[in-house]
Order: sequence, then C-alpha cells, then structure tokens
Amino acid sequence: MSPDSRIQPLKLSKKQLISLLGGEDDQWLFSQADILTRAVFSDQVYLRGIVEFSNLCRHDCHYCGLRRSNRAARRYRLSEACIIEAAETAIRLGMGSIVLQSGDDYRYRLDDIRRVIAEIKARANVAITLSLGDRHTEELQAWRDAGADRYLLKMETFNRMLFSQLRPGADFDARINRLLTLKRLGYQTGSGIITGLPGMTDSMLADDLLTLTELELDMLACGPFVAHPQTPLGQARNGSVLQSHRVSALLRLMNPGANIPATSSLEALEPGSREQALTRGCNVVMPSFTPENVYDCYGIYPGKNSSTLTLESRVKSLRNAITATGRHPSNGRGDSLRAQYV
Repeated sequence: MSPDSRIQPLKLSKKQLISLLGGEDDQWLFSQADILTRAVFSDQVYLRGIVEFSNLCRHDCHYCGLRRSNRAARRYRLSEACIIEAAETAIRLGMGSIVLQSGDDYRYRLDDIRRVIAEIKARANVAITLSLGDRHTEELQAWRDAGADRYLLKMETFNRMLFSQLRPGADFDARINRLLTLKRLGYQTGSGIITGLPGMTDSMLADDLLTLTELELDMLACGPFVAHPQTPLGQARNGSVLQSHRVSALLRLMNPGANIPATSSLEALEPGSREQALTRGCNVVMPSFTPENVYDCYGIYPGKNSSTLTLESRVKSLRNAITATGRHPSNGRGDSLRAQYV
C-alpha cells in the first residue's frame, strides 16, 4: 500500500491530550480518527486468530484473573500438537495472522516454542505474533530466527508508581528495555495500556499516550479495566468504554500506520462497543481459537471468551459485524504501516 504523503502524525501536547481525554470534542476526535483509519487501511479490518495456550502465570498482578494467587482458576496447558491444531483451524477459517498467547509460563522452553513456530510456518504463509511475557533475549532471538514476526508486550501503565502498585515484583525498567530489545531484533513490536485502572488519572493516561508514541511501535493496544472478583481489585469500578475509545482514537491520530486492535474487554463491558471501536481508530480484531474444552478458562477478566456460539458461528458473526460497520474483514497478514507515516 503506497503511503499518502498528506497523512502526518498529529502532534498533541499533554494539555491537549488531557482536554480530549476529558471529552472536550468527541465528535471531532472520533470523526478524524475514522477518516484517518479509512485512508490508511482502505476500510480493511485485519483478523488475528489468537490461541491462548496456557493460563498459568508466574506473576501476581492485582488486576488479572490469571495471577498466580488465584486458586479458583482452572489451570491448563496445551500440548504443542494442540497449539498447532488450533492454529490450523484459524488458518482454515481465513486468519492471515496467528497470535500465540499465554501467561508468563516458563514450562514452555525455547525449543518448544521454536518448534511450534516452525510447524505453523510450514503449513501456511501467515504472520505469527507472540505474546508470552518476559522472556530472555536468547529466546526472543531464537523465535525471531524461527519465523516469528511480531511480539506484543503490554505495560498496562507507563506510570512507574502505578506499575509497581499493580504489578508486585515486576521490574519496570527491565520491561521497557525488553521492548527496545524486541525492536532491535527486528520484531514488529507492540505494547499497550489498560484504561481506567484504579488510581489512574487523565494526566497519567496522557503521559502513557506520549510514551507509547515516542516508542514508535507497530502495535498499540488499549482496553478498559474490567474488575475480576478473584483479584485484589475485585470491588473496584470498571473502566469506561468511552474513555477507551478516546484513547484508541488519539493513538490513531498520533500513530497513523500502527495496528490498533479493538479489544474483547470492550465487549465484556458493553456489547457492540468492539465494533464501534472500528469506527474510532481501531483496525484489528482478534477472535479466539483456543480449544473449546478450555476456551472459557483464559479468564483475564469476566466476560473474556464467554460466547456460547460454536467457533465457526463466532467467526461468521464477527465478519458480519465488521461488514455492518462499512468495512471489510481482511484475510491478509496485516503488517504494520507505521514506518510509512512517521
């Protein structure tokens, strides 16, 4: 796709961001984000088939249902064969990109993931995104060499104090450095935030948007906080769908060529809001291809993987919902266009 030289990233100050996050001019913000998204991606919405292959995690984040202290979670790990089979199903149903995601589960070693990547690549010309948490540089290099194209490593917040409060034991600086390492290794690199986290202010959120933009990432994710009852934040108020939409719209204006997913957390709070996000800056949707016997166990938050429809019906319904927004579900790889609009 040839870049349009008229499209330039919008430079916004922190003060302007705070005003727009507060709803100063939603009509302008959403319409401009929609116009820009259509101009860059030609009305295409990229489909990513996500396989959540383990819900075990070594971390104890206060907002996440997969936290290691949650004894009520029904834990599972998929075998390599099951992961590959799920990816094959996604490919068969038209996904041009596969996302392999898990908690920080170190039971899967370097060679385990490398074999899975190689097997999927041998079956189809699809892009592979990894979202496996904090892994060593040696592993990241080996998986890149095996054919992995992208890596998603969310920060959830770039505010150092809030990060330490909500992610006990996690190393803020090491995670930032890992993002830089992923870029250096040649991954299309992504990160993101949770909007409406308890303790988060619009000022913090504006700083997050500026930091995400300064990192020059290929994928930018944002979704509203959804309180999980089996976490320390179980009684906290959920985040705002409208605020999450404002964030995705602002990210689009500031990063025209980045891939921005419409997250399932939107749908968990307000049915239809994921498709609405496609008219407010988002251009990616990631249906889950996690096997049915453990589909509802990847419980990051209530409402995640809660549909009772069959897999084929879910994919068909999603395609129809995308079409209803005036866009076209794309079976392509959907590589980042960030470098074309900087």
